Amino acid sequence: MTITDEECLAETLKFNECFAAAAASRPVREGVPDATLLATLRRNRLAGDMPPVRLPQGQDRVIAGGVKVRAFVPDHVDGVYLHIHGGGWAFGSADGQDERLWWLAEQARLAVVSVEYRLAPEHPFPAGPDDCETAARWLVGHAAAEFGTRRLLIGGESAGAHLSVLTLLRLRDRHGIIGAFRAAHLLFGPYDLSMTPSQRLFGSKRLLSNTGTLRGSYEMFTPKMGTEQRRSPEVSPLFADLTGLPPARIVVGTEDPLLDDSLFLAQRWQASGAPVQLGVVAGAMHGFTLFPLTITERELRRERDFLSTVGG
Repeated sequence: MTITDEECLAETLKFNECFAAAAASRPVREGVPDATLLATLRRNRLAGDMPPVRLPQGQDRVIAGGVKVRAFVPDHVDGVYLHIHGGGWAFGSADGQDERLWWLAEQARLAVVSVEYRLAPEHPFPAGPDDCETAARWLVGHAAAEFGTRRLLIGGESAGAHLSVLTLLRLRDRHGIIGAFRAAHLLFGPYDLSMTPSQRLFGSKRLLSNTGTLRGSYEMFTPKMGTEQRRSPEVSPLFADLTGLPPARIVVGTEDPLLDDSLFLAQRWQASGAPVQLGVVAGAMHGFTLFPLTITERELRRERDFLSTVGG
């Protein structure tokens, strides 16, 4: 394991300290929130009092199967990136990262298609994975006509990284589709919903995610499932057969409770025969790319470089 960005460690840890201090003044969320609290959390999560910026370049569409997507199409398109947003399967939206996705579309010359999948707890497993699978199958069949290319890529952050891997596995196992997506870009995802050691041992540190918030997310996404059920490969891709999956770039920070998930998945992915780039960022907490840090700027450039060159 190679740890990157150690020269930024002081800045990164200072940000973590400030974030934790601010979080200490907020109530601790345990378990599944009621409808009122859930609505408040969805309204305020990550955006403070300001809603996300919706850019006019974003095109809202409804594709086959009734799934909503938001597309960003630059003047020159060399590929299509199926983006799946994070948010613990219960938060976030396809229009929550317009500025970042439009920047990526222009810089990497990609049509970026972000999925508005159904959220838990109103729509628990398998609703979200079903929507992502539908979007992926639509791209396999329509990308050439819609965007002028068959070069498909997939990826996302946190829950979106988890859903990206499930989508690739579903394409392979349910439809025999292997190789249509040329690469996967996976940022700090949870790949074992029965909880890896780093998830269990992280404790109550008030960073963006910790042991308690992860348990609450799993309860919302997979209600009534026990530990063994959550180890099913259909739920936790760490336990799946990963053969036939494309090259991947897997990224996580050393202060993320999901550290083990990325380390373990990278090893299993590589053992399955596909190339893997593993990026472990010194001091970075879960969701670090959401914040204005030096490591964020670097990581976004690395993501751009990977997606613009892989599978060409």
